[in-house]
Amino acid sequence: MKSRQNTESSPVDTIKLVSALVILGAGIFGFYVYEDQPQLYRVLGILAVGAVAVGIAVSTNPGLRLWHFMQDSRTEVRKVVWPTRQETVQTTIIVLIVVILVAIFLWLLDMLLSWGFQQIVLPGG
Repeated sequence: MKSRQNTESSPVDTIKLVSALVILGAGIFGFYVYEDQPQLYRVLGILAVGAVAVGIAVSTNPGLRLWHFMQDSRTEVRKVVWPTRQETVQTTIIVLIVVILVAIFLWLLDMLLSWGFQQIVLPGG
């Protein structure tokens, strides 16, 4: 396994990434070319091709760095303290009340501006 310290990308990495994209593109092309085959086989085929493409991509330095980043992100998501159901309901109610109040304020402002515009444009009116 490559070290996390190495941030350089070699020409071999570029070739591997391009080949992974070509393999993935060929898998997608094959999915549509063989549309007369059962869908289960086509889906399993594209999953297998996708796994091979990901395997090739992860064997490169940029792919390995992305893999480590995703693992670190997953670890950080696990550290998040998610709100309880009660907190979520209370926050949702507060947001709905504020939205309704802002909507009423904007409606009243629109009515006032419309009335003012009519007084200017239609004198006597």
